[in-house]
Amino acid sequence: MKLVILAGGLGTRLSEETRKIPKPMVKIGKIPIIQHIINYYEKFNVKEVVICSGYKKEIIKKYFKNNKNIKVCNTGLKTQSGSRLLRVKKYLENDENFFMTYGDGLSDININKLMKFHIKNKKIATLSAVRPLPRFGHLTIKKNLVVKFKEKDILSEGWINGGFFVLNKKIFKYIEDKTNCIFEREPLVKLADDKQLMAYKHSNFWHPMDTLRDKNYLSNLIMKRNAPWL
Repeated sequence: MKLVILAGGLGTRLSEETRKIPKPMVKIGKIPIIQHIINYYEKFNVKEVVICSGYKKEIIKKYFKNNKNIKVCNTGLKTQSGSRLLRVKKYLENDENFFMTYGDGLSDININKLMKFHIKNKKIATLSAVRPLPRFGHLTIKKNLVVKFKEKDILSEGWINGGFFVLNKKIFKYIEDKTNCIFEREPLVKLADDKQLMAYKHSNFWHPMDTLRDKNYLSNLIMKRNAPWL
């Protein structure tokens, strides 16, 4: 099976790094986050990768130029996520199912169990549902009196889309626009309406790299030898 990585965005919330390099090439420890993602999937014997590049695409292409199992595709500078996937359809024509994830998030999700869940349920799409680490504690207030204070608790948060998708080739029926289709909007909403979207719940480690704070947090996990995805 192949892995598609969405890696073409501008990464504006991490502008301290992305002025010079694309977000997936920002280093966590000694290697770019996209290499961490690829290394993680390789643990589960997923070795063929299609990267949907865009912003500063030449940097990603140069980095992987000697890796024959990785195809770096220019999917456009301003193309939206769903349309990026549509633009690499030709590389997935022989695949009944394939993995897809974002180029800026790390997890210790069991990829084999994720795939088995997808196959068992026989739906077009499966996403990984995760609980984000909240930024702040929670207050319960009555008449301006704090009656309960609860420090950050990941288990109290609701489920969100953590990426780490498994998609059937029928997914392309849900993507028509070659430029402006946002995968997380029209396709996922329609899939849910059609009862074709499953959620694989993952309660352990997951963390995006949206900001410099996130980058430093992930880098510190490596420095402390406490990175769950390694």
